[in-house]
Amino acid sequence: MIWWHIVLVALCSYLIGNISIARIISKRKHADVTKLGSGNPGSTNMLRNFGFKIGFLNFLLDVLKGVVPTLITYIIFGSKVMLYIAGVSAILGHIYPVFFKFKGGKGIASMLGVFLVANPIVTVIVILIAACSWLCFEYGSVASFLCVTALTVIEGINAKNLPMPDQNIVCILLFAIFCFTWWAHRGNINRLLVGKESKVSLIKSTKKKLKISKKED
Repeated sequence: MIWWHIVLVALCSYLIGNISIARIISKRKHADVTKLGSGNPGSTNMLRNFGFKIGFLNFLLDVLKGVVPTLITYIIFGSKVMLYIAGVSAILGHIYPVFFKFKGGKGIASMLGVFLVANPIVTVIVILIAACSWLCFEYGSVASFLCVTALTVIEGINAKNLPMPDQNIVCILLFAIFCFTWWAHRGNINRLLVGKESKVSLIKSTKKKLKISKKED
């Protein structure tokens, strides 16, 4: 790997991650998602306030923010290390966007986009299991924890098939993805522990229209 290749991939991926889909869509709806619900510019808050269709559209576009840089990088370099460098950078761009004073989403959808490129079949299976969990318990954050934990562990195990030092580098990058996304959900963890986490029904959201709700901490 050449150092400037790494820098270029990381920078481009980070900038792609900076694209705030939730802000763009909510603005077109004459609203500001950062002033609705949890105030988080992510898919769950869009789902909560604008309904299933808008929330799902937001989710798909955020997934693409993870897919596009990692897929292009993997096609060019054919390296899992470079793939995950692009992935970590895109996720960081989503969570800490420089263009929005480092106040972004929580990175789950973009993280899923990264893993869809790295291991598509397993990622789809994990997404389906997480979706079932959300349907049953109505906690989007729990579904998110399930996704990131399962996928980082599975890909960490699969990294054993890589040559050294790629194996160690990939594991470090996977651990970074795990830490960044869990840290972004620290507020959700606190609310879950004290029983104050808001539930979001996927079924009810299919009939929901724009709702301006009280902002959470």
